[in-house]
Amino acid sequence: MAYSFTLLKKDPGSNARLGVITTSHGKVNTPVFMPVGTQGTVKALLPETLKTLGVEMILGNMYHLYLRPGHELVRDLGGLHRFMNWPGPILTDSGGYQIFSLDALRQIKEEGVVFQSHIDGSRHFISPESAVEIQEALGADIMMCFDECTPYPADQKYAKESLDLTVRWAERCRKVQKKNGKALFGIIQGGVYPDLRQEAVERIVRIGFDGYALGGLSVGEPKDLMWRVTEETTPLLPSGKARYLMGVGMPEDILGAVFHGIDMFDCVLPTRGARTGLLFTNNGKVVIKNARYREDASPLDVFCDCYTCKNYSRAYLRHLFVAKEILAMVLNTIHNVRFYMNLMERIRTAIQEDRFVEFRREFLDRYVQEPEEDPCVRPAAGEAE
Repeated sequence: MAYSFTLLKKDPGSNARLGVITTSHGKVNTPVFMPVGTQGTVKALLPETLKTLGVEMILGNMYHLYLRPGHELVRDLGGLHRFMNWPGPILTDSGGYQIFSLDALRQIKEEGVVFQSHIDGSRHFISPESAVEIQEALGADIMMCFDECTPYPADQKYAKESLDLTVRWAERCRKVQKKNGKALFGIIQGGVYPDLRQEAVERIVRIGFDGYALGGLSVGEPKDLMWRVTEETTPLLPSGKARYLMGVGMPEDILGAVFHGIDMFDCVLPTRGARTGLLFTNNGKVVIKNARYREDASPLDVFCDCYTCKNYSRAYLRHLFVAKEILAMVLNTIHNVRFYMNLMERIRTAIQEDRFVEFRREFLDRYVQEPEEDPCVRPAAGEAE
């Protein structure tokens, strides 16, 4: 079955949208959050567990799977779906952010990027053409164009040059894509400059892609700049195509982006946070190692229906984490992923019932946004999720 996106409904009080993505591996309801399975696994969870938690699509990373175990091996063993025993849709990131984060280990050229592996120091070259070839070998349902992730800060001259390179690479990606029913998304760069973002939309849309992503955000810029770019750029994207905000995943940020018309999200926050002791609840974030939870017999989140919250106390979760038990990562990840899936389910229900603005306000009124300590950060290439 060929890829398609169907816009089902718009919220009357905002730009929030309800839609469905159709792929050969199943349908995905949007807005959707994709847990990150960088190396062919969502850490600490069985694929079967992901399904019970409500996960519909996951993200894999071309850069990491290319380096280890190698895309040709994955292809020869039946593709990524069979290799990792995940039957649902998979989106693969082209590795632009990971290569960007290597900094001193890479050299950007017109032809592509020469870089050193963060694993063993070996030298590699990836071009727009090979980025598509690798993702096709992996068998991704949605592939991303190879782009230069514009850093922050970057002056307007650099941002313009980066944008021009990303557009030229996008043209090359589109040219070599096989007509096999898989989707290829274009990426909008342009830094924090409104005129460059508008130019990027016009030029990338002119090439024609199956969906569009906002890239170059959540790379160190102040949050007010991220929101300004998102608010100004999203309405410029075609309404009949899926819109993807890459690497942004705080619950309050997801709600804000949905308000502006974004359909797709990914972030390491729920899984990496689970392993570093940052847990998400409907009343805010919890740093589970804090001493206040030592004798706390209550569930992590009384509003959550996950296995962890139904069976274990905060005191037990703290004990496991402090004792560095593997079960801590499993139970924490089960909860965090379910929290995100439940949030997306409630967002979709609110849009369907024409009350998204009210739902967002009620959620944020209850949600405490800043914990005492936030141990979760966006990983660089050498810190694979």
